[in-house]
Amino acid sequence: MRRIELKLEGVSKTYPSRSGTVQALEDINLEVAEAELVCVVGQSGCGKSTLLQIVAGLEPPTTGRVYAGGRPVTGPDCQRGMVFQAFSLFPWLDVAGNVAFGLKVRGVEDWQERVERILRLVGLDGLQHARPQHLSGGMAQRVALARTLVNEPQVLLLDEPFGALDAFTRMAMQDELVRIWREARLTTLFVTHDIDEAICLGDRVVVLTPRPGRVKRVLDVSLPRPRDRAHPDFFYVRRQVYEEFGLRVEYPDTFRI
Repeated sequence: MRRIELKLEGVSKTYPSRSGTVQALEDINLEVAEAELVCVVGQSGCGKSTLLQIVAGLEPPTTGRVYAGGRPVTGPDCQRGMVFQAFSLFPWLDVAGNVAFGLKVRGVEDWQERVERILRLVGLDGLQHARPQHLSGGMAQRVALARTLVNEPQVLLLDEPFGALDAFTRMAMQDELVRIWREARLTTLFVTHDIDEAICLGDRVVVLTPRPGRVKRVLDVSLPRPRDRAHPDFFYVRRQVYEEFGLRVEYPDTFRI
């Protein structure tokens, strides 16, 4: 049995507002095993991004605890790397400069070797000197991913990183993420509101309720990789997730895993 890399115990989060308080998350309990890829899916405003920020140490929980590698999360740590939807690349730096920025700030001596290795991993070898304004959306998101991976985190956190991409690029990046995840063997928590994306990527899919976000159901996705989005078994898993949101999708009864 793989060891538990991430553990959330009774995590809740409230924010002050003019009318009192807003409950974003309520009593989240979740475990993510080492090298597991877990997707969290829910409607807009259900607290998905807040959940990631708490795991990253960017936000403290109001109640509950988060553990990474068996240690309490008390603040940001390079062992937990986060990739956001916005690329937020420095336009005055080339690809290699953007990826190396954090390493240089930290005074890492072997930054050149690490940058070259990560650029190969994400498929950007040969584009070290390209400027962000000359990159496609998919390429820019690869740079953002490389900038996180170069810090060699134990846990990778992704907050709807492909949301701004067109459908074709998005599917290609989903496949690329699976390849990178397999090669790097990273414990990964991926937040999305796209049900197909969650099924395509995840070993498990965690369904959150509307605000306040609570874990409504956790589905195991036993489909083999690479996953065929047109396979009947994919449609069957999709129906299960849709039904958790009160949506009814009719498929033939023969669609089973």
